[in-house]
Amino acid sequence: MYRSIFYKEWLKIRWALALFLLLGLIVLGNIFLNVRYGVRFMDAHDYWYRIIIQGANYAASLKYIPLLAGLGLAIAQYFPEIVSQRIKLTFHLPIRENKVLLIQHGFGLVCLLAVFATYLLVFIIGSAVYFPPEIIHMMLTTILPWFLGGLAAYSLAALIMLEPLWLYRVLYAVIAYGFVTQFYIRVVPLAYTKVLWVFALMAVITVIVILFSGYRFRKGEMHHG
Repeated sequence: MYRSIFYKEWLKIRWALALFLLLGLIVLGNIFLNVRYGVRFMDAHDYWYRIIIQGANYAASLKYIPLLAGLGLAIAQYFPEIVSQRIKLTFHLPIRENKVLLIQHGFGLVCLLAVFATYLLVFIIGSAVYFPPEIIHMMLTTILPWFLGGLAAYSLAALIMLEPLWLYRVLYAVIAYGFVTQFYIRVVPLAYTKVLWVFALMAVITVIVILFSGYRFRKGEMHHG
């Protein structure tokens, strides 16, 4: 039963995963081409100075890629289910409804995490070619909220799509916008060091709230919309 659920989810999201994996790798490749040019043109120490002292962020073009990946994956996974009402069949499987929803969502989350882990691994390896560990650590603490924001966006987009009433969808969308933008506030490097755990907790909480819209959808409130 579980294998069938995983396979069904994989069929829905595999092309979206491939697309955003490729997009992220292209952006990362462009980032390190620019870094290579900057190091050669300015001299490595001058380039490092810009990053450490002036707060230049050589990874800036990666900022919204995790957000797009989270939103895109949620749309690929949930939009076909809602449009064709297939989600109702899922809730009639011989497994507890909340468990089915969490398994389905958890699978998408794991796949998204795998894409993000690939981004970060490539980023660390590429950065290690040009920068000392101190700069890499500084940049990781700066960009990690972007990835946590992508995870939160994935869960919140699913929450909105599962909600049966348009009034609630609009309300959730407004709240979600205010929530997710907190992960993308422009700050100086290392500013997030002491609050990364808060952002991680915020992202985890969004996974749980999807059960609320799932409950409302199961109870058939969509016919009131």
